[in-house]
Amino acid sequence: MTLRALLERDSPLVHLRLSAVAGSAPREVGAEMVVSGHAQAGTIGGGQMEFRAVARAREMLAIGTAQDSLTLALGPDIGQCCGGRVTVMLSVLTPDARAALLARLESAQAPTVMILGAGHVGRALAQVLAPLPCRVVLVDNRAEELAQAPASADHRLTPMAEAEIDHAPPGTAFVVTTHDHGLDFLLTLAALKRGDAAYVGLIGSATKRARFTRFAQDHNTDASALTCPIGAAGLGDKRPEVIALMAAQEIFAAFARATKGTP
Repeated sequence: MTLRALLERDSPLVHLRLSAVAGSAPREVGAEMVVSGHAQAGTIGGGQMEFRAVARAREMLAIGTAQDSLTLALGPDIGQCCGGRVTVMLSVLTPDARAALLARLESAQAPTVMILGAGHVGRALAQVLAPLPCRVVLVDNRAEELAQAPASADHRLTPMAEAEIDHAPPGTAFVVTTHDHGLDFLLTLAALKRGDAAYVGLIGSATKRARFTRFAQDHNTDASALTCPIGAAGLGDKRPEVIALMAAQEIFAAFARATKGTP
């Protein structure tokens, strides 16, 4: 269950937040989750630590405690190999606190992944990205291909994919996987020309990358930021599902670098 869905339910909830971390721990200060009597969303690190924290939260709901804290030495207390120490703050959500948490979720901007081309790889990537914290936009001019794509993606049926690139938010990850090499080049060029993409990936091979680099040079565009081939294709595995899985890893690594301000 998603955090939003749980918050929108009319049931008592406990908010759990890591308020202190010393040494090695599965999550950082500020990691949070919400627990009800029969459901939970989010994570503070999993394992025995989270199991005990969730049990404490449900005990609070059962006996009517409003606030509590739990400090655990991960190695000595519960046998986790991390070996650090964490403190979890637990609070029953008041109506105002629940509304504030919902408002924070609404204001948070998930990064956008724009997949240009809804063929086998594009659909597989949309499927892999579906449960991840990002907004997926799938663009194609073929209605029959979009119809096979996951409903969780934002489908854009259009003959003008360049316009979708132009209107994408800053920091978007662009993945070009169309059925036409000429169109691939035009769309990849448009994504690179923006200069603010978190990631630009092109389906293909080392040969295709070399040809695109010459094409980009002819159009006064630097192609050094391009990822091509994407995902596992560079390792010789061309199965769409494997390429999609490894491309998703590349994309989220790029989002992390952008957040930290590293190239």
